[in-house]
Amino acid sequence: MSHNRPERFHQQAHDALKDSELRGNFRGAMDYLRNKRRDAFPDASEENAVRDRSEAIRKRCLSKLPELLEKLEVQCQRNGIQVHWAQDSNEANAIFSELAAKHSAKLMVKGKSMVSEEIGLNHHMEKLGVQCLESDMGEYIVQLDGDTPSHIIMPAIHKNKQQVSDTFEHNIQDFTPTTDVDRLINTGRTMLRQAYQDADIGISGVNFPVAETGTLCLVENEGNGRMCTTIPDVHIAITGIEKVVEFLSDIPPLYSALTRSATGQNITTYFNMISGPRKDGELDGPREVHLILLDNGRSQAYHDEELRKTLQCIRCGACMNHCPVYTRIGGHAYGTVYPGPIGKIISPHMMGLESTKSIITASSLCGACEEVCPVRIPIPAMLQRLRQEAKHKASTGHEPLRGQDADESKLEKVAMKGFAYAASHPSLYHNALSIARKMNGVIPNHLGNWTQCRVKPKFATVSLKARIAKRKGDKQ
Repeated sequence: MSHNRPERFHQQAHDALKDSELRGNFRGAMDYLRNKRRDAFPDASEENAVRDRSEAIRKRCLSKLPELLEKLEVQCQRNGIQVHWAQDSNEANAIFSELAAKHSAKLMVKGKSMVSEEIGLNHHMEKLGVQCLESDMGEYIVQLDGDTPSHIIMPAIHKNKQQVSDTFEHNIQDFTPTTDVDRLINTGRTMLRQAYQDADIGISGVNFPVAETGTLCLVENEGNGRMCTTIPDVHIAITGIEKVVEFLSDIPPLYSALTRSATGQNITTYFNMISGPRKDGELDGPREVHLILLDNGRSQAYHDEELRKTLQCIRCGACMNHCPVYTRIGGHAYGTVYPGPIGKIISPHMMGLESTKSIITASSLCGACEEVCPVRIPIPAMLQRLRQEAKHKASTGHEPLRGQDADESKLEKVAMKGFAYAASHPSLYHNALSIARKMNGVIPNHLGNWTQCRVKPKFATVSLKARIAKRKGDKQ
C-alpha cells in the first residue's frame, strides 16, 4: 500500500531498491514495453516524421490555448455537453459533489483517468458516502489493495501474476487462487459487469478534446471506457486544460504517436468519440454529459514560454519506460500522481517546488526520455530549469513559480561565491589546490565503498616510466 510523499523521496527510493521482487517486476515489464515501442517504429525516418508532426500540432494548439478553450466550450454546449471550469482540485471535487447530490448518486463507475487521481476524487466521494469504483483492470486491482497507480498507462505494473492472485484472494469471495492471466482478467470482468448497470454516474478522462467540433476523444483497450460513458444516465468527463486540440484532423497523427509510444500498438482496441448526450429517438447513451476543465497549476507552466513545453505531453508513458531511475525504483517512490520524467517536470506546477524539490534532482540527465518522447519535450532542459528555480529567486521578466527558491542554501551560495573568487585569482586558486593535495591523506574518504567495488585499470599498476619505455620499444 502506497502512502508515499515526494518530500520523502530519497528514503522511498532507498526502500524500493531493496525490494528485489519489485525490481524484478519492473525489469521484465520495462524490457517488454521498450521492445514493443522499438518494433512499432521500425523505420527511423518515419518515426522522426511522426514525432515532428505531433510536436508541431501540440505546439500550435498550445500557442492558441485560451481561444481554443473558449471555442471548445461553445461547441460542447452547442452539442449539449455542459462545461465546468475548475481552478484546482477543491473546485473540481466540489463540481463532482454537486452533480452527485443532484442525481442522488450512490455509485460512480470510473474509466481510467489520471486527472481524477490528481484531484483525489475517489477519497473525496467516499467521504460523502458515494462509492467510486474503478473499472480499468489495473486501477481495479490497486483499488482493491487500497493502493495507488505506479504508472500512468499501466497502473498495476508493479505487481506480478501471483501478487494479483493474492489481491483477488483477499478481496473477492470464493475466488480460487490462480496465476492464469485469462482467469484473472475474467474474474475482474465478472465483478465489474453489473456495476455499469447499477451506477448512477459514469466518469472518464479525455485524451483529446476537439475545439472544432466539441468532440471528446477517448483512447482505451478494455472497453470499460465505452461502458462508463454510455450505460449510466450521467457521464462526467474530466481533463486538464492543456489537452485541447484545434481540429479533428489533428487526432490521427497524435493517436498514432500515442499508441505506438505507449504500448507498441498501431491502434488501440477502442477509440471513442463522444459528441453529446442521448438525443430524442436514440435508445442508448447518457442523458447528461458534463465536461470539467481543470487548471491545477497548468496555467503557471503555460505563462512561461520555456516551461510551456511541459504541457505538450500526451501521457504515453514512454519516458518512464526508458528512464534508468524509474525502471529501478518504480512509480510509488516518487510520491506523486505522475511519476517518472514527466512527473518530475509537471508535479512542481501542481504541488509546488517545496514538495517536489527532491524529485527534480532524481535524474541522471541522460536524455533517454527526450529521445523517445513522441512530442519531443526537452525533459532534461526542463529539469535543469526547475532546479535553478528551486535554488534561486525568479529572474527578471519571469513570474515566481509556486515554491520559488524552496531549496535555497546559504552555505552553498557562500561556497560558490568563494569558489568563483578563487577561480578568478590564479595565485589563490593554485595555492588552494596545493593545500588540498597535502590534505588528501587527512580528509576522510567518503567514496570508499564506491572505490572498493571498482576494478583498477591494468595500466595503473605499471609505472609511467615503464610505459614510456614499452612505447619506445614498440616503435622500434
